[in-house]
Amino acid sequence: MRTFVRILSLSLVLVLFIPDVYAWGQKGHDVTCEIAERHLDRGAQKAVKKLLEGKSMVYWSNWLDNASHTQEYAYTKTWHYKNIDAGVRFEDAELEPKGDVVTAIYKQIEVLSDKKATTDDKRVALKMLVHLVGDLHQPMHMGHKTDLGGNMWIVSFFGSEKNLHGIWDTDVLERGHKWSYEEWATEIDCVNRAERKEICCGTIEDWARETFAVATDVYDSTPQQSKLSYDYLAQWTPVVELQLLRGGLRLAYLLNKIF
Repeated sequence: MRTFVRILSLSLVLVLFIPDVYAWGQKGHDVTCEIAERHLDRGAQKAVKKLLEGKSMVYWSNWLDNASHTQEYAYTKTWHYKNIDAGVRFEDAELEPKGDVVTAIYKQIEVLSDKKATTDDKRVALKMLVHLVGDLHQPMHMGHKTDLGGNMWIVSFFGSEKNLHGIWDTDVLERGHKWSYEEWATEIDCVNRAERKEICCGTIEDWARETFAVATDVYDSTPQQSKLSYDYLAQWTPVVELQLLRGGLRLAYLLNKIF
């Protein structure tokens, strides 16, 4: 019996510390792609529909999370994030030799813009891009390398011990609003044309730097062993809303430019 208890306790610890390097959760990526689809111009709509063989971007929004676990696409595992340790400026962050979310986004844009690229290559690049732009806007994907992007940053969330990365992947979003991804998109996609234009200004590096600033604020306001509940939701749900909106509008902006 004691042996069983030890094994069970060890299993719980291992589950708690399994690195969750992918983001957002399913719904967050669906929201990003739903917003993007609502802002595609006719040319982009036609090109996207053709490449995805009639399926929506929402359908493929989480494909890369699963694909990165396969042998064929194992090379993309580091593409979901750009880890930057505390005290290091974004500009001074050490580059990941295998690529990060910023370099990966540029790589997919390059393939999609290449007239010589095959249809199959472009199809894969598009499926990757719709996911990576979402990842770029999840703050913990600009988290510390030392704690694996918040995976080793342990807090209490409504009485349950969890890691900060997982909370930002899913918990804040799901507890903030009990909406479907379509309802999320409708409720937060309410900025005017001038505001949309302002959100889409800048480079991919600028967008990543902006997310890094959010990540820094998250760490500063969430010390390890913090006891988080309703106050935390009130503080950070609007930030989740903004990051999802930014991701969706910027994905549409990139695809409209490409196509």
